[in-house]
Amino acid sequence: MGPSDISPFYYKAEEKFDQDDITVTTIVTSDRIPVLSRLATRYKGPISAAIHLHQEKKEEILELLHHAYNDNPDMKHYVDVHLIVDNFDRQFNMWRNIAKLYARTDYVMMLDIDFYVCTDFRTYVRNNTLLMEMLSNGDSALVVPAFEYIDQSDGRHWKDFPDSKQKLIQTVKNEKIDMFHRSWKKGHSATDYKRWYKAKNPYQVEEYNFSYEPYVIFKKEDSPWCDERFIGYGANKAACLYEIYLSGISFVVLPKDFIIHQSHPYPESTRRKERLFNKKVYTNFREELCLRYARQFMAGNLWSTSVADNLKSECRKVRGFKDTIKSIDQ
Repeated sequence: MGPSDISPFYYKAEEKFDQDDITVTTIVTSDRIPVLSRLATRYKGPISAAIHLHQEKKEEILELLHHAYNDNPDMKHYVDVHLIVDNFDRQFNMWRNIAKLYARTDYVMMLDIDFYVCTDFRTYVRNNTLLMEMLSNGDSALVVPAFEYIDQSDGRHWKDFPDSKQKLIQTVKNEKIDMFHRSWKKGHSATDYKRWYKAKNPYQVEEYNFSYEPYVIFKKEDSPWCDERFIGYGANKAACLYEIYLSGISFVVLPKDFIIHQSHPYPESTRRKERLFNKKVYTNFREELCLRYARQFMAGNLWSTSVADNLKSECRKVRGFKDTIKSIDQ
């Protein structure tokens, strides 16, 4: 796309965090700075935010950011800000990589800025020895289930969002809220919401599909980066999660925690065009990734281990993959 002017730690959080803490990594456009401030106050933990600015509006937006820092002490305490200045819109995966690269803890949560953190998953995970061991091993990513109000106007009132699983389930029963993007079930249905409503313990995702794009907590070190060939809307986050899954990391759903989407308008015509293009890119990407990781696992003597199980179950769906593997293995 061209050169970008990147300024890591334009603002650096004053708080000192434990190395085994969980940093929320997120990407922010100039109109979402107030939402970032809200996240800082709600999460009260480490946040690594990549903020994209257009060159011609740089000074104007920096003034808004400066006011946000002065107006909310939680911004100063918890948020590292990394600036990306260029005139290229919607390089979402590059922005995600910047936020992850400069995260200062061992574990990260890849979160879209428009989600409201309804429960304290950070404390729950850090106090759970089994979950922390799973994260430390690097073979599990913890899913925080995502929800969305059916009437989009309800999703603007974040102060009224449920803050416990019991309250959320009652809101579901009242037909006010449902899984995130229920019109595109492939995006989140693998979380298995019916099972989640009854769950008391974490459980592994069993019906993964390549469109699944949950919000996950995982180990920063040795985890895949988001592929930056995806520009614009469509498949960009799914591609991140697909590579995480193929690399040998399985998804485990947290039983009590959840996040809710804060409604905002979308540029629908732009989204439709970019999704069509990225759908083609994603098809080629999946084929390429299956072959690349298969060769990598074979070269590293991992093909016959559990590390390759996710790849084997998913890539057998790719046309020609089995025959290609046979020719490599000969």
